[in-house]
Amino acid sequence: MGLLDLFGNKKKKLADYQSRGAIILDVRTKGEYQQGAIPGSKHVPLQQVSVKISEIKKWNKPIITCCASGVRSGSAAAILRSNGVEAMNGGGWMSLHKKLSVH
Repeated sequence: MGLLDLFGNKKKKLADYQSRGAIILDVRTKGEYQQGAIPGSKHVPLQQVSVKISEIKKWNKPIITCCASGVRSGSAAAILRSNGVEAMNGGGWMSLHKKLSVH
């Protein structure tokens, strides 16, 4: 039951973030991003997230990070949270896009 709770909570959190105008932040490489991305997402490669914290804070919205599989986006979300930005790991961009399309 623990795993189901985790997925349920992530779904609720995603819906909450969306309801508050969350910004999708794709942290893949430029080449990966150019091959396909969630429409309206912003692109900041993982290596640049720390450098662009002040710019990201100015967006003044919760952030849902995504990448190819969820590993880099997990790192990006942790970096953002440690710098006072409300952020969650949305995982892989394709599965996140499907979840966002459902709402």
